[in-house]
Amino acid sequence: MPRTRSDGIGHGSRGKVMVTGAAGALAQHVIADLVEADYEVVGIEFRGLGDDYPDTVDYVVDFNQRPFEDVFREHDFVGIVHLGRIRFTQSTRGRRYSANVVGTSRLLRLARKYGVTKVLALSTYHVYGADPANPSLIDEEYPMRAANLMPEVVDAVELENLFNIQLYKHPELNIVILRPCNIAGPGINNEISRMLAQRVAPCLVGFSPLMQFIHVADMSRAVCMAFEQNHPGVYNVAPNDYVTYQDALVAAGCRRLFLPSVPPGLARRSMRALGRLAPPAYLVDFFKYAVIVDGSLFARTFDFQPNYALESLFADYRARK
Repeated sequence: MPRTRSDGIGHGSRGKVMVTGAAGALAQHVIADLVEADYEVVGIEFRGLGDDYPDTVDYVVDFNQRPFEDVFREHDFVGIVHLGRIRFTQSTRGRRYSANVVGTSRLLRLARKYGVTKVLALSTYHVYGADPANPSLIDEEYPMRAANLMPEVVDAVELENLFNIQLYKHPELNIVILRPCNIAGPGINNEISRMLAQRVAPCLVGFSPLMQFIHVADMSRAVCMAFEQNHPGVYNVAPNDYVTYQDALVAAGCRRLFLPSVPPGLARRSMRALGRLAPPAYLVDFFKYAVIVDGSLFARTFDFQPNYALESLFADYRARK
């Protein structure tokens, strides 16, 4: 049976906001920040993560099923914060595509039908792809090459293409698309955060690319600022400081496990042999080549600066070991 709750979290006077992916750590921060900003939040989870959902989840429902429209009928949403996406490691290709692309297309159709006037979508810097030919600093106009370099993230690129089309075709939705760098911090369970949380983490001999990290609390603040301020468009979200991958591991208290890097097939086999101790093979190139995004447009537009320095972020991982 789907979990439902008639009222959302908070009773704010600024209207109701739907937050998808409400079971995730970032979503829990975002929901708390929106409630503090005097919104009422209705949390939606569609990824089928399990039975033990946090209090931030009001509905467990598939976007492609009829009950999802009932949520729109019951709540007069002023906006949607779309944080939920099934990652490659979480499901089959068919189910990912159905949820991430087909389901999100229905989400946007219902948003137009029921008069939603703000939509924020969380993408990822992975859409740029990791390649030695990338420029040293990637701005928002750089093409999304990940679909050619990594077929495993085709649905992520298509998801963003869907939002980009709606951004220009339906300006009344006031769509904002955010492409954050590596999100890390308490509760985050993406691949790079898992590496930082381990006592032993793999790295490839001869490679230690520059990386960017943003604390989950700072990313939540960025999401809420972008939602509240009406500046539709596509934005990278990243701090100005960088650190090499190996230095990040050391700062987080990890012991480095060096793996062969050539030939490329051997590197991927070595990663697969480590199982959950290593990132999935399709992300190996992100641990070889720097993908540094230019977050200055977002910083200028929304007057945003991170509150958490890299040292404090890594110190949290050290303290948990």
